[in-house]
Amino acid sequence: MIRINGISLPLDYDENTLLRAAAKALKVKTTDIRCVSVFRKSVDARKKNNVHFEVSVDAAVYGDENIIAGRCSKAAVAKEYVYEIPASKPLDKRPVIIGSGPCGLFAALILAYAGQKPLLFERGRNVDSRTSDVGRFSLTGILDTASNIQFGEGGAGTFSDGKLNTGTKDVRIRKILIEFAAHGAPEDILFLAKPHIGTDKLKTTVKNIREHIIALGGEVFFESKLEEIIQKDGRLTGIIISHKNDRKTIECDNVILAIGHSARDTFKMLFESGIAMEQKPFAMGVRIEHLQEQINKQQYGSFWNSRYLSAADYKLAVHLGDGRGVFTFCMCPGGTVVPAASEEGHLVTNGMSEFARDGINANSALLVGIGKDDIRSENVLAGVELQRKLESASFRLGGENYHAPVQRVADFLAGNASSELGSVKPTYRPGYELTSLNRCLPEFMTDSLKQGLLLMDSRLKGFADGDAVLTAVESRSSSPVRILRGEDMQSLSLKGLYPCGEGAGYAGGIMSAAVDGIKAAEMILRNH
Repeated sequence: MIRINGISLPLDYDENTLLRAAAKALKVKTTDIRCVSVFRKSVDARKKNNVHFEVSVDAAVYGDENIIAGRCSKAAVAKEYVYEIPASKPLDKRPVIIGSGPCGLFAALILAYAGQKPLLFERGRNVDSRTSDVGRFSLTGILDTASNIQFGEGGAGTFSDGKLNTGTKDVRIRKILIEFAAHGAPEDILFLAKPHIGTDKLKTTVKNIREHIIALGGEVFFESKLEEIIQKDGRLTGIIISHKNDRKTIECDNVILAIGHSARDTFKMLFESGIAMEQKPFAMGVRIEHLQEQINKQQYGSFWNSRYLSAADYKLAVHLGDGRGVFTFCMCPGGTVVPAASEEGHLVTNGMSEFARDGINANSALLVGIGKDDIRSENVLAGVELQRKLESASFRLGGENYHAPVQRVADFLAGNASSELGSVKPTYRPGYELTSLNRCLPEFMTDSLKQGLLLMDSRLKGFADGDAVLTAVESRSSSPVRILRGEDMQSLSLKGLYPCGEGAGYAGGIMSAAVDGIKAAEMILRNH
């Protein structure tokens, strides 16, 4: 197979267009090519009068691949990707995974492929029950602290946009995409530069992966929460799991800790158990919503309504004069802002898109970097308490019924409370309260957000549009703690414990978390 990079194609290209482009690049006839396929595709919208696709193409040819590839500076013979699971003997005790987000799920899958029959414990409910619980919260404002957007099968990413793009450069990414596609995700994730699954399709995909783990000999337990770590002489010897009103001791010597960024009670238990942890920088802010049509027009110019283009996205980051960063995160084209609380009396927002991304609004987290100077405490869990403080203030400001505080951008910049909406209507449910976000966010955050809005508007015209709306508070974009580990991925204070993923402070999204989980599984296999 020959891979040809840097081929430009019109938006309405077809298979014949692709074939001719590959033949031209390789300086051969179209009849010299057996078949072609797209390996990677991205949108090039730098010139608004010439929006097109940039693709990498795989071509199977008649003749010597090395000679033919040598005719094109952008081509090379490509080997088929193969993931190899480390060879290992059966473990003395079955490995345990805590948490079924992407980190835990892929760690369990790799261990299951290796024949190790992992035990996977998830504090929340299965994805079907969880979907009902989340839907009920959105309609009624009645929160289930055991099953919500943070806790349950698939982790927080299940109710997001299902983005699979990442800045992580790791060969395991291909393995993750292949597994997602094999378990029900759209096939185009294998070649899109910015792949996404969407919440609607991700639910089924997650369930299929769980069923595969079970078919390979693993076991999955829901509503099963880690309560205690049992240790002896610096080595993990077991854990205690609670299921409803029962507590059960599990003897084990390898535990992958993939608890997610919102397991605050588990952070506290680990800290009190002497597990080495530290504060880490994180970010908080708001959700910002624009009309998706407005984003499409800015990003695609005259091509904004092309049926060949999906809803446009953006990614913005600025540094303020004081050195603080303001950035967008988890942008959801054609999506909604959703209630993501996991504790009573605390209001949290997040963003979600379905696969079609056909909602009227675009939304994104608009975040301010938080550091030690903002926390003003040496307590390892002080960042958690700052999150809680803002979530509690937002809950009160929204009316103490899980309605979210909302403000128009024009009013936010002018320092006025909002009393009416413009063209952009908030998508957050169960409801919202027009107000001033200065009443729930600290001054350093509101000042930074105002500066960030204006700077970002110079990069994406209309970002600070007066009718755009801000919804508070976005507080769970990342973990405020890091559970310290060594190069062998084991806790610095407890052998046999493998802190992984977002909750442990080593990932920042579905893909990087899944990569971290695979690495931990590989480490366990190699060490035995």
